[in-house]
Formats: sequence, structure tokens, C-alpha cells
Amino acid sequence: MVDAARKVEGLSRHASTHAAGVVISKDPLTDHVPLQRLSKENNLGLVMTQYTMEDIAKIGLLKMDFLGLVNLNILGKACAVIKEYTGQDIDPLAIPLDDQKTFELLAAGETVGVFQLEGTGMRRYIKELKPTVFSDIGAMVALYRPGPMEQIPRFIKSKHGLEPITYPHPALEPLLEETYGVIVYQEQVLFIAQTFSGYTLGQADILRKAMGKKIAAVMQKQKANFVDGAMKNGYTREIADEVFALVEPFAGYAFNKAHATSYALIAYQTAYLKANYPVEYITAYLQAFCDVTEKVVTAVTEARHMGIEVLPPDINRSGANFEIEQAEGGVKKIRFGLAAIKNVGVAAVEPIVAERKANGDYLSVEDLCRRAEGSSLNKRVMESLVKAGALDNMGDRGTLFFNLPNILSLAQREQKMKDSNQTTMFDLFSQQSPVPMTNLELEESPVTTREKLQWEKELVGIFISEHPFTPYASSALEVTTALCGQIDEELHNQLVTVAGMVASVRVSATREGKPFVMAEIEDLVGRVEIAAWPKVYNATKALWEEGNILLVEGKAVVRGDRVSIHAEKVSRYQPETEKKAAPVFINAPQPKSEEKEPPAPQLQRLVVCIQQTENEERDIDCLNEVVETLRQYTGETEVRLCVVNHERVFILKMPDIWVYYCPELKNKLAALVGSANVRLENNAPSG
Repeated sequence: MVDAARKVEGLSRHASTHAAGVVISKDPLTDHVPLQRLSKENNLGLVMTQYTMEDIAKIGLLKMDFLGLVNLNILGKACAVIKEYTGQDIDPLAIPLDDQKTFELLAAGETVGVFQLEGTGMRRYIKELKPTVFSDIGAMVALYRPGPMEQIPRFIKSKHGLEPITYPHPALEPLLEETYGVIVYQEQVLFIAQTFSGYTLGQADILRKAMGKKIAAVMQKQKANFVDGAMKNGYTREIADEVFALVEPFAGYAFNKAHATSYALIAYQTAYLKANYPVEYITAYLQAFCDVTEKVVTAVTEARHMGIEVLPPDINRSGANFEIEQAEGGVKKIRFGLAAIKNVGVAAVEPIVAERKANGDYLSVEDLCRRAEGSSLNKRVMESLVKAGALDNMGDRGTLFFNLPNILSLAQREQKMKDSNQTTMFDLFSQQSPVPMTNLELEESPVTTREKLQWEKELVGIFISEHPFTPYASSALEVTTALCGQIDEELHNQLVTVAGMVASVRVSATREGKPFVMAEIEDLVGRVEIAAWPKVYNATKALWEEGNILLVEGKAVVRGDRVSIHAEKVSRYQPETEKKAAPVFINAPQPKSEEKEPPAPQLQRLVVCIQQTENEERDIDCLNEVVETLRQYTGETEVRLCVVNHERVFILKMPDIWVYYCPELKNKLAALVGSANVRLENNAPSG
């Protein structure tokens, strides 16, 4: 066994390529280094060196990293989208580096989709930093990773005058002034060695590499050289030791300034486009990640947070990818791309979109099947289009889905007849008189709203038509003390009550093996983590299923960016049972059976939700139009307006407006605020 082990000792376990490394030589590489082909699975025909990157450098070959960033693709797409919809030509390299809107966006921490700055930790730090000059961004990129993160608080406090800026020695002030006295970049290490100890830049780079490797013998020699050089320049040994001790921890992993600045430039460019062309930028981001569901979900959520409406997929409105749709009044909205639906893909929908653009909208499912020749419109694609709501204008979603086998079978028969030059049923009807769905004898199979929303979540990763919590949002305000996305440091250790839909569930166990659950619930404003420890979890196991609407009472725990609620009481939220019961009078006389009054009719109220955007003037116009529309339909139904922004929900009772609710009123309101934001709910009479 030992002999066998010795034969493989020291051998490479496997061969793999660097993510972006390329070896450059003026001569054929075979003159200098052994090569090998990549694995058979790789069909690019590429070769790799059999030497490691360290050995490549030692034999004098040039090794370069060519890093490809998807964010450059996003930048290019964003500029193209801006050109298409505004006519403006944007050159990323000509973007001004002092744009106020960009710095305001960064200071607010609105960095989702911004290169290098969208992680949770970085968002917190960039919000605290509130950069005012471009160099602030480069320094934060360098400090955050792989830099000395423990220096970030000092850097931020020094910038804002909350901590005095200090220098190890006055001679170092010109080198560290830009970074508020904090060593941030590799170049600063080199210049300190040059200025303080008389090193050449080449010698200083050797010092930096030695510090990075932390070899004791080498470090001792380098320290002696550093101190000797400093003393020759007139500094004391104590000062020299102090400066060396300060430099040493940074040298090993301080970021190269050119590298950090390059990253910061892309970060700034993406932030600039998001701040100044928000709809175009989010559209470009969605186009770049059309086939990555997690990224699509992130971008759609951010769009809604920014007040940008994302319209559902529509076979007669959507392109293959995400597009901007101009609504009345010049309002820009984003239309969901058909190819972003799971199981669909670009190859299936591009011919469908091209046919629609050439010959007009599809008038029915039959019309779609008849005209979709040459596309990959198979059963799986059709099921996905139907379940995602892309064919909602052609019939009930459930009915279409459960009758798809009949529809596709008919389409196949018609195609065979057409191929054999026989007249088809479709040919008997002109486009002006399409075959109605009932002529196909489709069995009605409506599905619940919850099922439709589950289909949307399954196929596009997010709820499009409405959120499952929407019907509960108004009544939940009466029994909760906070919204899920509203809990902050002020509520730390306070008892709070929230209501929301279970978005994720993870069951774990304590060290003693007792199960507990970590879940997330979300309302219309945001999400919050819920921890149900063993005692609470054992009593509420059946409730922890995704999609359930729960009422949770517990202690809020806020640690930095992480917010959670340690649950003490958990129940299924049912609005009619959460309302306070009317008092019971034990001695009240009971009417005789023949004297009993008929039950009071169930009262209802109309709830209209208005999503607040960043355009205050447009929001006010929308609100006024809603109120004016309501006044045109006088009746006996109570009205409440629900104004939703990214921080809270405001309920406006309208005591002077009672309406007659009818389809005409519903359609007019839906045209103003969207059909998902108009609903009728039960309203128990007060008394």
C-alpha cells in the first residue's frame, strides 16, 4: 500500500484550465512547453499547457487573464435599448463621472443589477459610504474583497468626519490622502516602500510578493532591508518598525488599483444607466438573463420596487425577449418575453412572433395552430404558454389547458389534410370570422386563482397577474403591527405581528436533534425570515407549506441586514375569523321561530390598489382619475383605496363615495390600475 502510494505522490490529481488565462509567446508554444488537449467532452479543439501558471512565468512566457463579463453585455444591450426607444446614442466611455442621480442611487443602496455592488453586504456598505466621487467606488471595491474588510468602517467614518484621518507619518499623507488614511491598493504599498525606504518600484514589488507569501525567513530579510532603508532616509527605527507593521497585513491581498478602478468604472456605468434610464436598463438586464429564472425573478422584483410595471406574457403583444411597451400618457412598461417561459425557448417562439408581425394578431387558439407552421409549437410548449397566461385573451386558462390534447390533435389532423391538398375546417372560416372555442366542443375546466398563480410561479418564477396575498392585504392591516419588509432596528426585541404567504421552508434540527423550521413569508411589500423553534414548530407543523397564508406573532431580531422573527404564535390567516366577535348577551330575549328576521344580506366593499411610482405627478393624476370614475357609479358598495409603495401600504377610507359595482366600472378601473388591483371583498357590518 505504501509503495503504491509513493508512486502517485506528488503527481497532479487532474488537469483543469484557468477561467480566463491565456499564454502568449512569439514562438510556437511547443518550443517551450508541453501541451495537451482538453477532455473529449470539450469540442472546441483547445489545448492547454502541462505547466502550472507559476512555472509558465518562471520560463519567461507571458500569461494574461482575459476576463469576459456579462455586465459588458448588459451595458451593450442597454445602450441598444435606449437607442431603440429614445433615439439617444449612449457611449459608456463618455458617461460623466459626476452624475448626481447616480450618486443618489448608490447612497440609497438601490444597487440591484449594478456590477460588483448588488450583494447584501456591499449594498449596506455603499449605502453607509454614500459615495460622492468616483474614487470612492474604486476604494470600496478594493476594500470589500479580497481586501482588508475590517478597515471599511474606518474608511466610511473618516470620509464623513466621524473619525479623524490619521497617517503613520506625515510623509505618507500624499500617498494615503485619497483613501482617508487607509491603505487600500497594492500601489500604495509600493509607493510607501519607495518613499519611506528608498526602494525602486521593482524592489517594492518583490517586497509585496514576499509579504503575500508570508515566508518567515524571507520576511525577516525584507524587514531588515525596509528598516535600513528608512533609517538611511532619516527615520527612526521605531517609526520604520511601525510603518512596516502597518504595511505588512495589507500587502498580501490589497487590490491592484487599476483592477479596482476598472471594476468601479463598470459599476458606475451600470449605476448611471439604471439611475437615468431605469426602464431601458432593467429591460436590458432581463434580456441578458432571459433564460436564467433566478435573475429574471430578481429583475422583475426590482422593477416593481422601482414602480415599473411588468406586463404578463401575451401571444399577441410579447416578443421573444423582454421589450418595452409604451402605454397611454407615455408611460413605459416592460412586457414579459415569451422565450423567458420555461420549456418554451427562442426557437419555438421566434417564428410565431415573426408570423404575427407579418400577418396580424392571432385571433384564436385555432388560428395560432393554423399559422404556426415551421415553429416548434409542440404539446410541451403549448402547455407552458397556456399555464403562464400567454393565451389568456383566447379563453379561460384552465379550459385551454385541460383541452390542449384535443386542440393539438385537431390541429395535426388539419395539417395532414392540408398537406394532402384537402380543404380543412380552418379554411372554411376567414380571419374575420374565427372559429369560436365552443365549436371545438371544449369541456369547461376552470381553475382557481391559486392554481393559476402556482402555474405562473412554476413557469416564470414569479407571480405575474397578482400576488396570492393581494386579497388579504387590506384586512391584514387590521390585525398586524408591521409589514414584512418594514421591520428595522427600532423594532429589535419588540413583539410584532405580521401576515403573509409562506415563500420558502427549510426544516433543520438543533444539536439535540429536535426539529425546527426556518421559513420566509412575504406580503406585498417584502419578505421576512421566520424561525419557529422546536416547541412552536411541533405545534404548527401542518402550517409550514409554501403558499399558505399565515399570521405570525413573535419577537423581532435585527442583526445588521438580517431580520427575523422568532415565532411564538402561528396560525392560518383567515380574515373572517380574525375580526373581533360581536358581544354575546346571555339574558337577551330570543325571538320566536316565526318572528325570526331573515339573515342580513352580506355587505361588500370595493378595494382599489394603486401602486406608487417615482413619478409623483403621474400618481396624483391616476388617483384623481380613479376617484372621478368612482363618482360616476353611485350605489351602496363601500370603497377603500389602497396605496402601495415599497415601504408601506396606506388604506384610504372613502366615506363620501359609495358605488354601484358592475362590469363596466370594473373595466374602467382596471384600465387605470390593472385588473389585479381591483377586487370586491366581504365586509362584515359594523354595529
